[in-house]
Amino acid sequence: MNKMIITEARLFLRDPAGPIFAILLPLALLLGLGSIPGFGEPDPAMGGQRVIDTQLPGMMVILSVVTMALTALPATLVAYRENGVLRRMSTTPVSPVRLLVAQVVNNLAVAVVATVLLIVLGHLFLGVAVPRNLPAFTGVFALGTASVLGLGLLVAAVAPSSKVASGIGSLLMFPLLFVAGMWIPRELMPDLLRRIGDFLPLAPFGQAIRDTWAGHAPQPLHLAVMAVTVLATGALAARLFRWE
Repeated sequence: MNKMIITEARLFLRDPAGPIFAILLPLALLLGLGSIPGFGEPDPAMGGQRVIDTQLPGMMVILSVVTMALTALPATLVAYRENGVLRRMSTTPVSPVRLLVAQVVNNLAVAVVATVLLIVLGHLFLGVAVPRNLPAFTGVFALGTASVLGLGLLVAAVAPSSKVASGIGSLLMFPLLFVAGMWIPRELMPDLLRRIGDFLPLAPFGQAIRDTWAGHAPQPLHLAVMAVTVLATGALAARLFRWE
């Protein structure tokens, strides 16, 4: 199992697009946008917080997780199916399930590395406070990442080709990022749009990250939505996934 995880990690690192989009891009956006003077000023619409306090770093954490879960993960798994890798593995003592586990572990590891870098470098260069409720932040990060990875596995289960998988992932990613507050803070959205976002997978993840970063407890509704997403997507992905 360890060898498979290491092998998949090496394959990921061989393609520079993976580390660039999942780790370096969110970090560059945080440091670049965080250097804009207005982002460092208290915003009354956000309760007097600065954009760089929780909104910007929280959204960069989400961007890193989503990039891996909805683009890299489905495309890789479907490409393995297209190329017959999963079918050949199913005839050997090495179960294809191990490949799924290795992929999930590597995706989680990349998300953790990106998040740690965002917290550390954001604090050093922009004065962003580290998450004030670290235990709750860690729990929310794990639950939210699992929910998005579950969505990625569901895409991999139903997509007939790697190109279609990438297309479905992108089609899901951008609307979900929008309602999560990537481009417009949720505080500035209409009530109806905010309410809709509360019941979609990504907005609860983003809001819970922001809440725990600021030292508050996550909202029970958001935890429930993420937990239901994990269970529903996991069950559907297991039922629909095809090895060939």
